[in-house]
Amino acid sequence: MDILSNYHILTLSHKSVKIKNLGDFVISDLENTTDISNILGPLKDELNIDEILYLPTCNRVLFLFVTRQRVDNTFLGQFQQLLYPNLSMDFTEAAQHFHGHAAIRHLLEVASSVDSLIIGEREILRQLRTAYDFCRRAKLTGDSIRLAIKISVETAKQVYSNTKIGEKPVSVVSMAMRVLENKQMDRDAKILLVGAGQTNTLVAKFLKKFGYSNFTVFNRSLVNGQKLAKLLNGTAHSLDELASYQEGFDILIVCTASTEYIITPELFDRLNTNDQTKMLIDLSVPYNVDPIVGSKTMVDLIEIESLKEGIDQNKAFREKEVNKAKEIIEDQLDAFYYNFKGRQVEIALKDIPDQIKAIKSHAFQNVFKNEVSSLGPDAIHIISKMMDYMEKKCIDIPIQVAKENLAGVKSTKTPIASKSTQ
Repeated sequence: MDILSNYHILTLSHKSVKIKNLGDFVISDLENTTDISNILGPLKDELNIDEILYLPTCNRVLFLFVTRQRVDNTFLGQFQQLLYPNLSMDFTEAAQHFHGHAAIRHLLEVASSVDSLIIGEREILRQLRTAYDFCRRAKLTGDSIRLAIKISVETAKQVYSNTKIGEKPVSVVSMAMRVLENKQMDRDAKILLVGAGQTNTLVAKFLKKFGYSNFTVFNRSLVNGQKLAKLLNGTAHSLDELASYQEGFDILIVCTASTEYIITPELFDRLNTNDQTKMLIDLSVPYNVDPIVGSKTMVDLIEIESLKEGIDQNKAFREKEVNKAKEIIEDQLDAFYYNFKGRQVEIALKDIPDQIKAIKSHAFQNVFKNEVSSLGPDAIHIISKMMDYMEKKCIDIPIQVAKENLAGVKSTKTPIASKSTQ
């Protein structure tokens, strides 16, 4: 039996669904660890899941979980009903399912950006770490996911150090900014930034580099909005104030965690104070700009799917490096197999020291109590030293033998089902 068989990944990505539909799978309103615990905690209990991690990015929604349950169509149906009761599409058709070795391999490919929409984008590693920390603090993960994340981070670092996959680094943000630059907008254009998270912070750095200078930031948290505005020498407002903003704009860039449209046709019409062409950039998943707005005349909308040509060029440039990265991933996958097996041995033997100590104590205090009481202090001291020596050897020998046997086992590839929707 594959010792990694309890690992599973369910992923919705640009490979299986349209990016505009990924928003249907994003869990909304996750302000703190209590929120994620209240949503995924009952899911864990109902489906007998031991550990679970939730990772949302601009081009995927991924669940890494550990369970001894059979993950089949019945399981997936229950998963959908508990997490996405109002989902219009069939979860079993949209989701890719990886398990065992294939699950860990997929995780390593995701962490190393081999499976990303934009290959070589380093942002995914930060997102993975953030997601793990968030779910760990919510007490949703345990030792198995900890080990998987550890090897993922190590693998990603090796890939970036030993290949050119990250050469001439690009990202969704940099591609969007490249498109913006090609539009040759005036450097004094009035720019509205809606959202003040990591993505728009990166956007802000590009805009400053390009020489733009007129910024207004809107964000749900005014404190965070003020931090971004300070970076840009701009002004900040609460997101609630966006509807009453009347100073107009030339460029509007939006990226928030909202699962609903923020820039609706009605709001856009209120914000649009003249007849000049407006540049809208939507880097959110799900999208924050209503498609009706994008279809309006005098509106130039940039969204993730519209960047496909640049994404394809990036993929072709890095194709050779992807093959090198996959070789590293295979080596790391083998290493993880043995490390994980070693960890299981440690867990299985962890009670041996306490058990042996208890046997020694029982021997002194009960089994040989009368004999020991008749001995002098020197004899008791010698016996005690002998027992301590035997205790140490009885602890060390089984652990050492287990490690030696583990080290001597040669890798045996387990048949892998890389994708299953059955």
